[in-house]
Amino acid sequence: MTTLSIFDQNQPQSPRSVTEDPAEIRRLLAEQGIRFEQWQTRDLPADATEAQILEAYAEEVAALKAECGFQTADVVSLNPDNPQKEAFRQKFLDEHTHSEDEVRFFVRGQGLFYLHLGDSVYAVMCQQSDLISVPDGTRHWFDMGPEPEFTCIRLFSNPEGWVASFTGEDIASRLPRYERLAGVA
Repeated sequence: MTTLSIFDQNQPQSPRSVTEDPAEIRRLLAEQGIRFEQWQTRDLPADATEAQILEAYAEEVAALKAECGFQTADVVSLNPDNPQKEAFRQKFLDEHTHSEDEVRFFVRGQGLFYLHLGDSVYAVMCQQSDLISVPDGTRHWFDMGPEPEFTCIRLFSNPEGWVASFTGEDIASRLPRYERLAGVA
C-alpha cells in the first residue's frame, strides 16, 4: 500500500506521522511542491517489453511531455534475480539532487523515495499505479530494497538521462531503510 511517513531529520528513528490515504498523501506532498498522482494501470504481460509498456501508457506520457517539456521516456525494471541488484541499490541510497525533475511512474512493484524537505524527510513508499515527480534541486534518495521488484516509466528533460549531484550529507544513513518501512525486516 502506498504510504507516506514523515520524519524529523533530528529524530529520524521514528516517524512523527504516517498516512496511507492517497488524497492525504497527494495533499501533503503538494504542499511541498511534489507532484503525486495515481494512474489507472493496464493489464500487461509479466514479460512486457519497453515498447509495449510505453505504448500502453502513451497518452499519459505524451500529456506529461507536453505539460512539462520532457524530451524522452524510457522504462527501468529490476527483479530479485538480478546479480547486480546490490550495486544498483547502493547507487541511489545517498542523498542527491538533479538539475531536472525526477519523474517515475510505477508500472509494477514498489520503491521508496525519501525527500529531504527543510527539517523533515518525507518517505513515500510508491506502489504500482503511483506517479511521483521530484522537482529539480530537491534533496532526495531512493531505496529499492534488498530484493527489488519494480518496473517504472522514467521521463527526462536531459537526453543523457539520470545525472545526480551527491550532497555528501549522511542523513540517508540515519533514516530507517526500506526493509523496516516496508515491514519486511
